Amino acid sequence: MYILGISGYVLHSSAALIKDGVLLANVQEERYTRKKHDASFPVNSIQYCLDYAGITIDDIDYIGFHMKPWLHFNKRLWQIVKNLPKSLAFWGTHQSAWSGMRNCENDLKRAFRIRKPHYKFSFIEHHMAHAASCFYVSPFSSAAILTLDGCGEMATTLLASAKDRKITKLDEIFYPHSLGYLWGSFTHYLGFIPDNDEYKVMGLSAYGKPEYYDELSKIVHLKPDASFEIDMSYFNYQKGIKNPWVSEKFIEKFGPIRKKDEEVTDKHANLAKSLQVLTEDIAIAMARKLKDKTGERYLCLSGGTAQNSVMNGRLLHEGLYDDVYVQPASYDGGISIGVAYYLYHQILNQPKMGFIQRHAYLGDEFSKEDILKAIETSNLLYEEYADETITKKVAKLLDKGKIVAWFQGRMETGPRALGNRSILADARREEMKDVVNKKVKKRESFRPFAPSVLHEFGSEYFENYTYNPFMTMVFPVKEDKKKEIPAVTHVDGTARLQSVDRETNPRYWDLINHFRQITGCPVILNTSFNVMGEPIIRTPSEAINCFCNVDIDYLVLGNFLLFKKQDE
Repeated sequence: MYILGISGYVLHSSAALIKDGVLLANVQEERYTRKKHDASFPVNSIQYCLDYAGITIDDIDYIGFHMKPWLHFNKRLWQIVKNLPKSLAFWGTHQSAWSGMRNCENDLKRAFRIRKPHYKFSFIEHHMAHAASCFYVSPFSSAAILTLDGCGEMATTLLASAKDRKITKLDEIFYPHSLGYLWGSFTHYLGFIPDNDEYKVMGLSAYGKPEYYDELSKIVHLKPDASFEIDMSYFNYQKGIKNPWVSEKFIEKFGPIRKKDEEVTDKHANLAKSLQVLTEDIAIAMARKLKDKTGERYLCLSGGTAQNSVMNGRLLHEGLYDDVYVQPASYDGGISIGVAYYLYHQILNQPKMGFIQRHAYLGDEFSKEDILKAIETSNLLYEEYADETITKKVAKLLDKGKIVAWFQGRMETGPRALGNRSILADARREEMKDVVNKKVKKRESFRPFAPSVLHEFGSEYFENYTYNPFMTMVFPVKEDKKKEIPAVTHVDGTARLQSVDRETNPRYWDLINHFRQITGCPVILNTSFNVMGEPIIRTPSEAINCFCNVDIDYLVLGNFLLFKKQDE
């Protein structure tokens, strides 16, 4: 049984394919179009899923989409009426998206020239799809579920429980009361791009103090029942105004909006920290409510706000639950996974079986012939190595302070590079953070880099360590290790780590293990193979193009080590 899940028209279009309950593929459309956060119909993503499985669209049994466009229509209409006349412009710009959602199947038929469908098509409620995307691929047979994002049909937050094949709603919070839109508003206020740069605000928060917490908690009120309510007089987004997202009342209270090129001050960092801590407190309150209601030992998190790795780490370290699972593409780029699994379990009543998502390597892979073809069209020098020799060679280069772009196997799903489309450096060299930020990534100096650590050594380097293969949680770095790995230790003494185990990614594990044998350190710096403002690279040609345009020392494509002529 083949089931295809798709998402699109809002942000992060994607497709996912499962076969008899096993996840085969999940990719984001932006990787093909090279438009970051692309919301267009995911025709390329769907085609990849079909090609990977060696099937055509006629072999698909069920197809699902991540929204029910007609759901809560009365609530959307009331938002328009309450905020007339400015709301007309806002909802007008969204009309094309809602229209696209309603006509999703027609777009599918046109793209794949389907005359007589062999599948059954379904619309799946947005937050239930988020819930499905984390629970059904988790290692838990039952769990509490918390989903947080900007907005689905109208819900922004879902509290649920799940046992075996069934997810049960317990509570919801509706637009305009939204942690996702709250973060969008602060992202805009702090001079960044909403729906894009929220992670910059999270990174900036480590430099601040929660001096504005009390003031923010009066604007974003955590209620006794663990729900939250936002005083909308401080914001504009609910009125259809997104420039600025915050109101004059907000500006009067906190000062003028930071312009893009203005200095980032202590005040900006303190506001970011206050927002971060308040968000964590709200999430913990809701997690505690879920614990009291369900008695579950495990928690699953999903939705765009669940990309907040600092919040996720605190939820884990708080000890309310024995374990917390966050799917690596918890935002809309991975909701297509949830669509497919919702159909398989909740609709078709199939039991939750042995499948667990243990890795994120669900995208394109390229052959040796593909790689050679790309190399031959470049002006680069190269050497070919055997499997173990290439990992030893790169480990030696990292030890010498070289920056290496690392392209291997299947592309990762989600926003994090996890050792297959990565840029690597020595975590022991304090200067590496600034070098990689300025010369390679060309991004803000306050943004941290992540460590990849051999799982066997994780507890030696990080407090409260648990296996975290998806880089979805932040852990404190042990005091005696901060000076050993300064390039990946954030200013607040934490790190958003990736656990690397031999079974899941043997080549990446071998590379780090060779580095450990040379240096005694089982940790390297890992960041995504792209530059600021672009999606992670997908193909060998894109890898070569990026390598040629930034200050990276070496590029590894499979077993080929590439370098520029001046390095000869």
